[in-house]
Parts: sequence; C-alpha cells; structure tokens
Amino acid sequence: MSELVLAINSGSSSLKFKLFEVPSEKVITSGLFERITQKEGGFRIKTEAGEVRRTLALPNHEVAVNVLTKALIEFNIVKSLDEIKAIGHRVVQGGKHYFDSVEFTDEVAAVVRKLIPFAPLHNPAHLTGYEAFKKILPNVLNVAVFDTAYHQTMAPEDYLYPIPYEYYEKYDIRRYGAHGTSHKFIAEEITKINKGKPCNLIVCHLGNGASITAVKDGKCVATSMGLTPLGGIMMGTRTGDLDPSVFYFVSQLDGKSATEVYDLFNKKSGMLGFSGISSDVRDVENAFLQGNERADLTFKLYSRRVADYIGQYHVRLGGTDAIVFTAGIGENAPILRKQIIDQVKDALQIDFDEEQNRLTRGGIYGLLTTKQSKVKVYVIPTDEELMIVRDCVRILKAKRQQ
Repeated sequence: MSELVLAINSGSSSLKFKLFEVPSEKVITSGLFERITQKEGGFRIKTEAGEVRRTLALPNHEVAVNVLTKALIEFNIVKSLDEIKAIGHRVVQGGKHYFDSVEFTDEVAAVVRKLIPFAPLHNPAHLTGYEAFKKILPNVLNVAVFDTAYHQTMAPEDYLYPIPYEYYEKYDIRRYGAHGTSHKFIAEEITKINKGKPCNLIVCHLGNGASITAVKDGKCVATSMGLTPLGGIMMGTRTGDLDPSVFYFVSQLDGKSATEVYDLFNKKSGMLGFSGISSDVRDVENAFLQGNERADLTFKLYSRRVADYIGQYHVRLGGTDAIVFTAGIGENAPILRKQIIDQVKDALQIDFDEEQNRLTRGGIYGLLTTKQSKVKVYVIPTDEELMIVRDCVRILKAKRQQ
C-alpha cells in the first residue's frame, strides 16, 4: 500500500520541500519558499498543470508551513492532509548526541535548541518547522535527520582539536562535520555501483557550502568541516581553514570585535571576498572566461584547497578507489572539476576524460575517467530529500512493529 512522506529542509531564510510516495519513492510534488523574514517572500510549487509561483509575505517559517499545507489541498496534490504519514526534517547540528535519525519529539527539540550556538542560522529554523508542523498535523510522525550523524563514526584523533582538553569536556568543542545526509547518499550509491564490494571513497560535496569526506567501507573516517560549517575548504562566503592568528590580526588591525570578525569570515569571505565578484560560482566562472585575473586566481585557490584535501584523504584511506563530485558546483562546474583533478591525477594515476567532463552538468550522472584510470571519478547528483524519506520510512516501520 502506498503512503506519502514529506521531506523538509529549512534554511535560515528558506524552506525546501519534496513530497514522496513510498515505497515507490516517486516525487509527487516539490517546491521552495525563499526570502522568509523579508518584506516580500517567494513561493513555488510543482503541480500537474506546471509550476506555480507566488509572491507573498513570509514573516517566519510557521507562515510558510501554513501556506504549504493549504497549497497541497488547493492544487489537489492531496485530498486530505491525513494522507501524509511522516515528515522528515533536515537538522544541521545534532552534536555528539545522535548517531542516526530519530523520532523528532519535544525532548529531541530541547537538545537541538541547546545546540543553536553551533548552528545559529539553521537550528532555529529547523525547530520552527518542527513546531509548525506539529501544530497543524499533531498526529503525524516527525523525524529529525541530522547532518552530523553520519560523521559520528570518526575516531577521537580525527574529531578532537589540540586545544586544552577541558574545552571538549566542558563545552563539547570538537569536529562535527556537515552535509552528512548527502555524503551518506553518495556512499550508498557507490556501494550499489560496486555491487556491495568495499570501497575507499572521497566525496566532494561542493556547493555554496562545501565539505569533503573520506569514506571507508561505507563509513565516514574523516570530514573537512569542523565545529561549525566555517571549517574545511574555501566556500561561497566562508573562509574554510585558516591559521588561527589571522583572526587575531584582522581583529587588531581593523579594530573589529570577535563577533564582527566571525561574521566577516562566515558571510563576506570565500569566493565572494576573495574574488570581489560574487559568492555564486556561475558569476565567477563568467568573469574567468572573460579573462578576469581575480576570478582566475579565485578558481586556482579553490581548486588547490579541494585538491589538498583529496591528497590528504587518499593517504588517510590508504588509497582511493573513487572520487565523487556532487552538489551545485560539483555537478555543474566542469572547469573547476578539471582544475581539481589536474592537481591530483599524476599522484593518483587518474586518466581523466575531459570531453565527458565537459558534457556532464545540469544534474546528470557521469563517469569522468577511462578504463585505464586507477581511480574512478564520478559526478553523482545528490538527493538529501530521498535520504530523509528513507529514514522516515524506516522509523515509521519500527514504530508500527512496537
């Protein structure tokens, strides 16, 4: 018997959704709320007649949830909201507390609330989404799917920092990582491709936010993002890893407070700050193609940071069977993929198919290496919403068996 499960991804000013029919995993509808909390918000939803777009006031996520549930009825996507049996919520930060997705209860919400300092833009939005759905659909199972859960298999020497140990004991300051749902999805896809055989894998989730994960036998052994999403490789507006003294000198030389420097490193650095053009790789790419020197240097810096992590994780894994590019940049930026692979192909004995690389974009699957290549390089579109739904189905089944 088919049922409906809703996947929700609440960002600081957005809410993405996909409604799935299970067990077929067919997408019934999907859409997005954007510019939440701004004077004029946007809403789009796919219907049988095509995509509907509306401009409306969205003062908070609760209003967006109310609009969504009414739209599902209005556009005859569901006859009754009772058809929805579970709602899965992406939660960026679950700290050290969760190794897997769990039923989203008020007790879980209290833990997510305590972790707001580690994800100040995201965790509050996740909580608002959970509370809004609980109010409208009180009898539906809610599931929390944590970005950090997949990375909980790291060893202490991989997640601890060389600072006084008391800061870990008192405040849980350690590496948590992010994008775990995406990394797990890619690991499972590669396992299917390999017909279940063990694999040493490096997953490059490259979007406006980006992280790289080393995967051994399906489990994370190391990941680039740190305590917060600021760590790791260079991103759209984030610095990635830095010499910690840079923070001190920027603060001293510019007379900025710690909060101001933290904001600068999170929101005004990365591609945006370094290029002086944009945080959007498409804009930087256009400038690069027109011969802009800063855009050229931005791409060189970005590709070098990613290549360095690939090299590090190749050693950490004791060799690599496959590298996967995924997410917005990973799936759609052949120029950057080539620049990254060019820096590691000799060491890893990669025979790169440049024509296949050029053709692989727009959310399609591609194998970018020849049969002679010692390491396979793939582009695999990620599907975090599908992973959320699969966890919902698993937890729903377990509850029914209790």
